[in-house]
Amino acid sequence: MSPDFVIKLGQDAVVVVLKVAGPMLAVGLGIGLIISIFQATTQIQEQTLTFVPKIAGILISLIVFAPWMINVLLDFALEIFENLHLFIG
Repeated sequence: MSPDFVIKLGQDAVVVVLKVAGPMLAVGLGIGLIISIFQATTQIQEQTLTFVPKIAGILISLIVFAPWMINVLLDFALEIFENLHLFIG
């Protein structure tokens, strides 16, 4: 196993992690931005106001994107198992 192969495998793993976590992070970021704008306009400075909508939004996005995320993870795992002979020798 060459260093280039290990680097490529690590890069692929990072890309898969970003693809899987991306939708939930984007939803959390969007909800946080909307709530921050609301807090700035109304001058309500309650720190706990953002937690419940973010958790609800991320949970909903997890339910919506779960089949796609599972497919991405299964494709990556299948690719690893199909190329397992390259890892050994």
